Amino acid sequence: MSDPSQSKRSPVSFSEAFRYWLKLGFISFGGPTGQIAIMHQDLVERKRWISEKRFLHALNYCMVLPGPEAQQLATYIGWMMHRTWGGVISGGLFVLPSLFILIALTWVYLAFGNVPLVAGLFYGIKPAVTAIVLFAAYRIGSRALKNAVLWAISLAAFVAIFVFHVLFPYIVLGAGVVGYLGGRIAPGKFSTGGHEGAGKGPAEPPGAPGLDRSHRLDEIVEQQRGEPVGARLVHHEVYIPRRDVEPTHGQSRAPHQPPGDVMRVHEAESVV
Repeated sequence: MSDPSQSKRSPVSFSEAFRYWLKLGFISFGGPTGQIAIMHQDLVERKRWISEKRFLHALNYCMVLPGPEAQQLATYIGWMMHRTWGGVISGGLFVLPSLFILIALTWVYLAFGNVPLVAGLFYGIKPAVTAIVLFAAYRIGSRALKNAVLWAISLAAFVAIFVFHVLFPYIVLGAGVVGYLGGRIAPGKFSTGGHEGAGKGPAEPPGAPGLDRSHRLDEIVEQQRGEPVGARLVHHEVYIPRRDVEPTHGQSRAPHQPPGDVMRVHEAESVV
């Protein structure tokens, strides 16, 4: 029996995603930290186009890659929603509006930078941008750092880069080694999750409307594969040495299966 809430869910249209990426290009202040925080607030909390677990996985992946991680994250999410053109649009609109704004502000600064009013305007923006970056770091950190061990690694990385001036690639490599070893020794401390542990209230129970909406991106991926949302038929080939073994309960032979040792098992698997 299908869940009534599933029939109300619809994938994100290309035009809707286009409008959002265009808006993001005009409001993405605060550098990578602020831009990532804006995407998290919009895509995970407000629009629920993507689950927090998938967002954090993508963020970790983009942080390891060289280049601007905020643009890489936007490009990846756009590609996940609408494949090639989605990635092109999200990545392009992430930088083009800010490029035009930068050109305009550069011209204003070169032409009127010595005017006290304009100079005061630029200096007044600096503390506001700093506050945006600090608040964004707190929002992302409160969700990604879920226990004392992760906070300790973050503090050690801060001391290494600020006090000892360790190069950023070495910090990332060291954190990756610590995470690999920690995942084998104490996997519970290094597991990723969604809203749990964020300190922002209890998590929604399975099947709650909010939780369903947060999986819209997962639904889009399944639909683009040509599979129904909610469940898909999984085919397993089970090799049985004896030919006289019959399928167990819940399994069936394929209609035109030739004699042999391969049994094709059909099972329904939930993907939501």
